[in-house]
Amino acid sequence: MLATALAAVGVAVGSGANFTAQSANPGNAFAAGTLTMSNSKDAAAILTASNMKPGDTATGTVDIQNTGSLAGTFTLTRSALNDSDNVNPMSQKLNLVVKDCGDFSAGTPTCDAADPNKYSGTLAAMTSTVALSSYAANEKHRYEFTVTFDSSADNAYQGDSSTATFQWNATQ
Repeated sequence: MLATALAAVGVAVGSGANFTAQSANPGNAFAAGTLTMSNSKDAAAILTASNMKPGDTATGTVDIQNTGSLAGTFTLTRSALNDSDNVNPMSQKLNLVVKDCGDFSAGTPTCDAADPNKYSGTLAAMTSTVALSSYAANEKHRYEFTVTFDSSADNAYQGDSSTATFQWNATQ
């Protein structure tokens, strides 16, 4: 009888109920951000100047905006340089200054003498990448390009021309 009672107690203890609980977090979603830009003069010249004489200056502006959702590091490069005269390349006598007129995500910017120069040198010498800055999402900058036909240019440069492409790049 004792053996039967002990067996009954063992079965009752061994088959006891356990409490459990659980929780779920459904709908976890992941999406990639974007790094895109707008260029107020996309596929067009920033500035053109014709009939220049030594000492003449021309100015143009362009607005570059980070239209993506991620911050990005923006740079500028010059490519596709073409001089009509390879013996006396005009690009070596075109003094270029690229100025960052600042962030103007709201309002209209002004380009002032105190604004930082991002590049200053001849068009021909602009052979490496120019660091601009890191732009937050939707940040917009105006850049002013000023080119001066060097006053030391002599008769060898009469009738010459130069063309170049400016490329804006952004990396995250």
